[in-house]
Amino acid sequence: MARRKEEANGIFSEDILSKLKETKKDLLQEEQKLEEEKEAQRIFERKEREKNLSFAELLERHGDKGNKF
Repeated sequence: MARRKEEANGIFSEDILSKLKETKKDLLQEEQKLEEEKEAQRIFERKEREKNLSFAELLERHGDKGNKF
């Protein structure tokens, strides 16, 4: 009977398919989390680099836009 169930669904049984789908979902969530962490790290590093720039470098980079802050 179990053999027929496997044949009807293809190679894998329903239990295995559900486990595979859950694993795929978990892996996609982990990958998204890693991408978000990388983006946050890039933003942090950019801000840190800007903190270390001199006033002349900042003025050269951003120019005199007329904004007070």
